[in-house]
Amino acid sequence: MDGNGNDQEHRLKLHILSIAGTFMGGVAALARELGHVVEGSDQAVYPPMSTQLEKLGIALRQGYAPDNISGDCDMVVVGNALSRGNPAVEQVLDDGRAYTSGAQWLAEHVLPGRDTLAVAGTHGKTTTTTILTFLLEAAGREPGFLIGGVAEDFGVSARVGGGREFVVEADEYDTAFFDKRSKFVHYRPLVAILNNLEYDHADIFPDVAAIQRQFHHLVRTVPRRGRLIVNGEDAHLAEVLAMGCWTPVETFGLDASLLPATSTHGVHGDRADVASSARASFDWTARLLAEDGSAFVVVQGGRDVGEVRWPLVGRHNVMNALAALAAAQAVGVDVASVLPALATFRSVKRRLEVLGQARGVTVYDDFAHHPTAIATTLAGLRAKVGDARIVVAMEPRSNSMRLGAHADALAPSLDGADVVVFLHKPELAWDAGKVVGALRGEGVTAPDADALIAALQARARPGDHVVFMSNGGFDGAPRRFLATLAG
Repeated sequence: MDGNGNDQEHRLKLHILSIAGTFMGGVAALARELGHVVEGSDQAVYPPMSTQLEKLGIALRQGYAPDNISGDCDMVVVGNALSRGNPAVEQVLDDGRAYTSGAQWLAEHVLPGRDTLAVAGTHGKTTTTTILTFLLEAAGREPGFLIGGVAEDFGVSARVGGGREFVVEADEYDTAFFDKRSKFVHYRPLVAILNNLEYDHADIFPDVAAIQRQFHHLVRTVPRRGRLIVNGEDAHLAEVLAMGCWTPVETFGLDASLLPATSTHGVHGDRADVASSARASFDWTARLLAEDGSAFVVVQGGRDVGEVRWPLVGRHNVMNALAALAAAQAVGVDVASVLPALATFRSVKRRLEVLGQARGVTVYDDFAHHPTAIATTLAGLRAKVGDARIVVAMEPRSNSMRLGAHADALAPSLDGADVVVFLHKPELAWDAGKVVGALRGEGVTAPDADALIAALQARARPGDHVVFMSNGGFDGAPRRFLATLAG
């Protein structure tokens, strides 16, 4: 029997294709913890996931050569980065091997018998998932989790857990080459957080409406005994709920002026009027005690619940905390009792993570993938550092970024930076020079990571805050730059 009273399943040997991705690396960790034999392959391996796999002792093979998959594997778990034409995928199909997706494997082998709490949204999924897991842990629930990053407080991105709850970062990206539904439709959550919804993933979604349809597929799976925790400021999410909602809704937000006119509250058909006061408009809101968001009072239903004083900064992180607190209460946690624990919350690697300081320069690594996330992160850092210079090293790494879907919004999103060094590799399909030319502060392009590091060295001075922004490995540039500063 396992920690949840279920019969232990037959032990399998799994090969995970695209094992170094944040999601698939978590699947690998869960499979290993359940006693399966795990191996995998990938073509782009970098920290922190490569470090986690190494610590778990999971055999990792470079590239997608068909012979990287052991002949005695019982199941091949295919990541959504792989498509038809990939040599490993073609061999799996030709050989008639058993294969599945990471999301489906999770749904079939980990989630049965659990109360699943799913965290969805364009931004903030990883941080909010981590906060929620941390709160449940502080309440003694021993939750299982799968987070799209390595949580500093747990040291891993995933664990099975001994409690009833399982918290999963619920991605709207498609599942696999053979399953074009969003990954989150597999999870059938009891509680779902809808953090925000903006246009992203230009490689698979033609417009916002296509993403909204997938979010509504998720809404359709949440039972009436469950809960939807919804950003009450987001008009796109209000439109999703207007498509139909059969589950009690709780909203969170900070600014009533951002309430969409079609805001939906409660169960399907019950419309809320736009309120005149933020504290009366949302079920969960906050009163800031510090401009940078490092201290605030949690307010539920117009009543002060308690204070949070924590290391995180930014309005977006206050919103993330409100969502997580509402979800924790939805499964019976006394949130007032766990608020003090947030003082020691350490968040996730690569979320404005301080790598170190040398010659008076502080170096950060941030997982940036969308203009809104860039702008909110820089706003939070600006509120913290005041008039100090912020220098950004930017790599347009996500599929949407590389396709140029966010090109027009990039320069405004970088208004909070004094200097921007933009990695413009020759293969980038659009002209980064236009973005650099539209920047408020100084801007320069660099053709590769070496040139970018040299440009930063020439510009950085004591007191600066240098932020590397990319959702990829950035050719190791953040740590390489810190090493050059240290001399």
